[in-house]
Amino acid sequence: MAYEIVARLRQRGEHTILHRLADAVMPGDRKRGKLHQVFVSSFDAREIYSEAMLHYKMDYIHHNLVSGKWHLVEDFAKYKHSSAAYYEFGKACSFPIAHYTEILYGENAKM
Repeated sequence: MAYEIVARLRQRGEHTILHRLADAVMPGDRKRGKLHQVFVSSFDAREIYSEAMLHYKMDYIHHNLVSGKWHLVEDFAKYKHSSAAYYEFGKACSFPIAHYTEILYGENAKM
């Protein structure tokens, strides 16, 4: 998407905006060839230190689909790009998925 935004700005001759986006690139990113910083980075990593916290985070992610500004579906378990139906009802997903316990504790550890 960022490439498309930059391309459209070039087409429209928005040189002031393009210069501002170029000035926003961090030096390390510039060395790797990045030319424009279109989006503000907002990664907020948190360490998950317990299985209870993992359940809380998964529940939040799954229910975020139906709440607030997103409201992508009426039923969070019906969103095809979510693992919610897998974890809530044991239904197969439209993509390959492994239960988190298989990853943490081994293949036969699914709870």
